[in-house]
Amino acid sequence: MASQTDLWTVVHQVWHIGVAGLALLLSIIASGHAVLYKRDSRAAIAWVGFVWLVPLVEAVLYLIFGINRLRRQALLLRSDLERYRAHSRDAECPPEELHRHLPPHSEHLEMLARVVGEVVAKPLLAGNRVEPLLNGDETYPAMLDAIRNAKQTVSFLTYIFDRDEIGLEFAKAFGEATRRGVEVRVLIDAAGTRYSMPTILRALRREKVRYARFLPAFALWRMMSMNLRTHRKILVADGRLGFTGGLNIRVGHCLQKKPRKPVQDIHFRVEGPVVAQLQEVFAEDWCFTTKEALRGEGWFPQLDKVGQDLARGVTDGPDEDFEKLRWTLMGALSIARQSVRIVTPYFLPDPSITSALNLAAMRGVEVDIVLPSKSNLFFVHWASRAMWWQLLEHGCRIWLTPPPFDHSKLMIVDGCWVLLGSANWDPRSLRLNFEFNVECYDVELAQRLEKLIGTKIAAAHQVTLQEVDSREMPARLRDGVARLLTPYL
Repeated sequence: MASQTDLWTVVHQVWHIGVAGLALLLSIIASGHAVLYKRDSRAAIAWVGFVWLVPLVEAVLYLIFGINRLRRQALLLRSDLERYRAHSRDAECPPEELHRHLPPHSEHLEMLARVVGEVVAKPLLAGNRVEPLLNGDETYPAMLDAIRNAKQTVSFLTYIFDRDEIGLEFAKAFGEATRRGVEVRVLIDAAGTRYSMPTILRALRREKVRYARFLPAFALWRMMSMNLRTHRKILVADGRLGFTGGLNIRVGHCLQKKPRKPVQDIHFRVEGPVVAQLQEVFAEDWCFTTKEALRGEGWFPQLDKVGQDLARGVTDGPDEDFEKLRWTLMGALSIARQSVRIVTPYFLPDPSITSALNLAAMRGVEVDIVLPSKSNLFFVHWASRAMWWQLLEHGCRIWLTPPPFDHSKLMIVDGCWVLLGSANWDPRSLRLNFEFNVECYDVELAQRLEKLIGTKIAAAHQVTLQEVDSREMPARLRDGVARLLTPYL
């Protein structure tokens, strides 16, 4: 009996030593990886601190959430694939020719076109027409009409695809197109399919639509990248007519239907040579997910000039496109002379972007940041509010719009340059998500959107520094704690 007790004691001691040794080993590995590969020293310090504060648990969490395996995976997958680029040399507009398309007061934007061109390595294309569509009430009928009139191909990429009356209508339209002989490809983020239960996937299967899910997180190696999602929204019909912006597929965007949780947003109908860049992004994501290469005239036809907008796609993601959007934002803020208008649902700027906004305001640029007064993510709203004083004290203006929740994403510089698309001003969009935006150089489009933003501001509440500083201490502490988690929100 005594020997058995001694044996259990030895086993117990060995178990504790083994667990302690494993915790030590994992902590050393996780800390070393963070020190070597984290670009942001603050993120590295935070991870190392957490790893040693809760050694075993936090080391495992770092291995799951802290390592960007997707970049390596994407590079390996695409290393033997030639990146397809549609031929559009006739529409290319070099930066030095930008002045021919813009009024004299906008000639300084030539430098911005040069910067963005260096960042994204794509040409700026002339001859496009970009039309804003408000909410699902204008956007969904236009998208459904494009699908129903498609003759050869339809490509569709989205983050959220709910199984509600709008989602089912889209599934039916995709099915009808498939039965007409149109080649239909639907790509949905795997996490985005689970915003409604049951998911839309059964309806797509019933309609015999060819679909795929971006990064499903069932396999263990994919769970390591579960925090990296595609947030892009792209629809292209026959390679000629495109749609992009901020709208997901859900009935909440149709304000005229008076949904239970209404959400404002803006989308864009796009025609002209830049549609090929929308299609290129979809084709790469589809190939990444399914390994099927989309080529040929049906997907990439010759595109004629149809309008006056200069436009270029801006891709961003945790792979080879890392931080391209951040560089674009920084370039635009540094070049602005008269005004910067920003509309975003989630505003969590890092110190470099905060400094760029403040420097613009201190140069005399009017900087207006339009945010929703009530967010659908209260924790993000708390963290954002903890940062406002840094901007207000240097002259930036913050406006809070009344409900319904505004999910719009826009940036306008000097009444001529427009950035539209899927990205928010937060770490998730700028570091983790796959995003797609479009930059446009056009006074008419910018004025039309500035009028829309002006309407939002007219109904909004302007935040003051005194108001922010006078918050009660419990609220300030709550917001401050939320701000500490900004890199993970």
